[in-house]
Amino acid sequence: MKRPGLSLDWPMEPVHGVAQQRCSWQRGLQMQRSGEILIMEKEVAQSLLNAKEQVHQGGVELQQLEAGLQEAGEEDTRLKASLLQLTRELEELKEIEADLERQEKEVDEDTTITIPSAVYVAQLYHQVSKIEWDYECEPGMIKGIHHGPSVAQPIHLDSTQLSRKFISDYLWSLVDTEW
Repeated sequence: MKRPGLSLDWPMEPVHGVAQQRCSWQRGLQMQRSGEILIMEKEVAQSLLNAKEQVHQGGVELQQLEAGLQEAGEEDTRLKASLLQLTRELEELKEIEADLERQEKEVDEDTTITIPSAVYVAQLYHQVSKIEWDYECEPGMIKGIHHGPSVAQPIHLDSTQLSRKFISDYLWSLVDTEW
């Protein structure tokens, strides 16, 4: 006896059509997945290229920053050397200023003590000797006018040619000894 469904006489077309559809559907699915994988591979490749470009740009920026840092370091060294030099000059100027202040103090003392006494002595000499000195004559020359008892007499002596003793004796000889 023959069982239904087990017979080889049944037509296989419907099963074969389903298998073909299934195979066609699987091919379509595989092609769709292949396309998706290809798109994802392109996206990953593009991301990788972008990342490499960013790394390259970062390297270029790093080199620029390092060069800038090098220049800033050199400028810092120059400025420190300049600051040191200026500090030394400032110290020298402070020393000069202190010295000038000391000299000014000495001059002030001279003008308040020495000059008035020198003026007094000069006036006293003038009254005693009656000699009006020419302070603008050449160095080494002694010039002036002696206002004697009767007549004014010019004085013109060369200290390079005459001895100090002679000059002193001559000037004292002009002074009137009668009081």
